[in-house]
Amino acid sequence: MDIRSHIRKNFKDADIDEIKSSIVESIKENDEITLPGLGVFFEILWDSSDENSREYILNTIKSHI
Repeated sequence: MDIRSHIRKNFKDADIDEIKSSIVESIKENDEITLPGLGVFFEILWDSSDENSREYILNTIKSHI
């Protein structure tokens, strides 16, 4: 099973609070092992965003690097 399928399967029935908690804890732990999972979440966000939202995401990332 690839990482994308694994993450999607693990969070398929999760509620918003569980997803948020996972994101917050992954960032808080500062552990690189969680980066692929966060990348999957980002991919989902990116793929479901329109051009305006993508511009916002890119500008936010750029302004905080």
